[in-house]
Amino acid sequence: DILAAFRVTPQPGVPPEEAGAAVAAESSTGTWTTVWTDGLTSLDRYKGRCYHIEPVLGEKDQYICYVAYPLDLFEEGSVTNMFTSIVGNVFGFKALRALRLEDLRVPPAYIKTFQGPPHGIQVERDKLNKYGRPLLGCTIKPKLGLSAKNYGRAVYECLRG
Repeated sequence: DILAAFRVTPQPGVPPEEAGAAVAAESSTGTWTTVWTDGLTSLDRYKGRCYHIEPVLGEKDQYICYVAYPLDLFEEGSVTNMFTSIVGNVFGFKALRALRLEDLRVPPAYIKTFQGPPHGIQVERDKLNKYGRPLLGCTIKPKLGLSAKNYGRAVYECLRG
């Protein structure tokens, strides 16, 4: 199983057990309504399970919810598929006031399905003829709202390394 620890702040009146179960369901096989396709597969094989909940010490109404996801839920070798499932639209779930992924444990058997880059950093440096400095690929945040001057400053600082 892939194990995730979420910091959860439920909406007022939502018990932590319900919030944890909702996070597990919404980030795996659950949906907000009954759909006819539910009967086409065994959801028990694929659903995430909230297996432990503990209060966050010193924080009112915050809990760590531990969720286990069966490996069969995920496409082998796809980081995108894994993260889309675990941290996709669950963060907009209305039963929660706040949600944050605190920890993620990925078993070695699943990690071995990732092929990794086809070649190393030296090949990239040789292609670009760039040595002795970091190579950077990024999106400047915020994507909108920066003046041209401040956007240029942010880009300059990134490129400087």
